[in-house]
Amino acid sequence: QVQLVESGGGLVQAGGSLRLTCAASGSTSSINAFGWYRQAPGKQRELVASISVGGSANYADSVKGRFTISRDNAENTLVYLQMDSLKPEDTAVYYCYARRLILYWGQGTQVTVSS
Repeated sequence: QVQLVESGGGLVQAGGSLRLTCAASGSTSSINAFGWYRQAPGKQRELVASISVGGSANYADSVKGRFTISRDNAENTLVYLQMDSLKPEDTAVYYCYARRLILYWGQGTQVTVSS
């Protein structure tokens, strides 16, 4: 089992930055990928970024060049999403996931970007 807890969300003005953190616990050594999804009101959940155990990262086109995903390689327990140049359309609940045979999810953290 893997437990995930997100933090770092909040209210920020357009153009600002936030750093989300996902803390993993439990059977973390077998996790082979982490990522972040987001879901805005009335919209489907969208994959924002993912990172493999080898460090290979992928991003949604809408966040390329603005968001950066990273993880602590040694412990495999912390994943970050650095969000810069935030836009009002980035407003959503952001969910961390970990893949270990199946996907595990955190409870989500709200990000609100005001114009």
